[in-house]
Amino acid sequence: MVGSKRRHCAEYSASAAVRQIQQTLSAFLAVRVVPAARLCVALSGGRDSLVLLHALAELRSSNPAFELSAVHVHHGLSTNADAWAGFCTDFCARCGVPLEIVRIEVPRAGVEGLEAAARRLRHAVFANCSADWLALAHHRDDQVETVLFRMLRGAGVSGAAGMPAERHQRDGPRLIRPLLEVPSAVIALYAQEHSLTWVEDESNSDLRYRRNYLRHELMPRIEGQFPGAANALARAGHHFAEAALLLEELAQADRAAAAMPSGRIDLAYFNSLSTPRARNLLRFELLSAGFRGPDARWLDEALRQLSTVDTASETCIRSADGEIHAYRGELHVLRQCPAVPAGDVPWCGEEELPWGADRVTFTPTTGAGINRHRLAGAPLRLTSRQGGERLQPDPQRPLRTLKKLLQEAAVPPWERLRLPLLWCGERLVWVAGIGADAAFACPPGEPGLLLAWQRAVPPPAGHLFSQR
Repeated sequence: MVGSKRRHCAEYSASAAVRQIQQTLSAFLAVRVVPAARLCVALSGGRDSLVLLHALAELRSSNPAFELSAVHVHHGLSTNADAWAGFCTDFCARCGVPLEIVRIEVPRAGVEGLEAAARRLRHAVFANCSADWLALAHHRDDQVETVLFRMLRGAGVSGAAGMPAERHQRDGPRLIRPLLEVPSAVIALYAQEHSLTWVEDESNSDLRYRRNYLRHELMPRIEGQFPGAANALARAGHHFAEAALLLEELAQADRAAAAMPSGRIDLAYFNSLSTPRARNLLRFELLSAGFRGPDARWLDEALRQLSTVDTASETCIRSADGEIHAYRGELHVLRQCPAVPAGDVPWCGEEELPWGADRVTFTPTTGAGINRHRLAGAPLRLTSRQGGERLQPDPQRPLRTLKKLLQEAAVPPWERLRLPLLWCGERLVWVAGIGADAAFACPPGEPGLLLAWQRAVPPPAGHLFSQR
């Protein structure tokens, strides 16, 4: 379970390794972590994360510019998992670093596989950390393995760029990898110089895992035939990262040029782009909406279908993460949304009611909204559309079908099914996005009620895609 001192490489000395890691961390944090920031280390108990925490603790003691803590994810997959958690507890106590141990249950049978499931749950823990920055201990050799692994899987430029040194999470602290430029040999020498011991995860030597095969079998053979291959692959990763940045800037420029007044992409402009640029823009749009990286074949099929849609038609292209809709000459990118209630949701005076993952709020007012006197004497309920509903939002126009009103308001068909409708007995009173029936309008001075549909996941600020 426990590893100890490792033999060092001839080109490094232990003291030089210590200086390199200290200087690397100081330079990395100086331009990112502000005074009093909360910095948390993901501590597995292995050598790399142990060195990272130890070096940060040393740095904090000489220059206490940040609060330092650690989090250990107890996966429960190994019979040694409890011992590893105990080891991390003892180490953090010696370093004077607060430690949080989070237990997760990794599904052993699933389509994503054990490694992927563990990683997903582990990153969910990281997203919930009470910190501003979450530091991971990946080093240069990890980066080399990642670049090679992804290239062997046919990754594009972004995937072959490897792991970023800094990454924003949708929720939680910002992820950083401050040792990403440091070779594994330097980390080993640091551990040797400070007489550190660490835990060894027995799964790291299991060659059934492809990354372990790359690390233990393939990379040594490559280095034997191509000395300096690790440096070359790391350099290639930097080139891919630069190319990926250029592609993102191109997508942003194309997105700005294609934006309609609504903020969505003009389908005609999109289809006028060359195939590589259209593919690049669509990938950018999906990733910005929170989709996972789309498969190349799925992207090609999406481009094919979108190229055949005219302004009077509509189409829907589905994936596991959501849908792309072409409607009235515009592209709509939708994340998957939880279903709305199938039946009635009675309203008995609450300030708000749940509507699937969303909610409908009821705000008392005076002289505006719905006349509360008109709502008395009949049961009130929220429902979704069933078909055949009629409403008169404009007193100067006759009662009209809700279908026609939604069409005139350009509410997309898939959105219409999610709209909450308020009924008073058998009378339709209010429809989200359309308004209240004129017969229920509140006169001046009388008690009124304002209704609002609050979406659970509004579109990200500053981004111009539809997330209805």
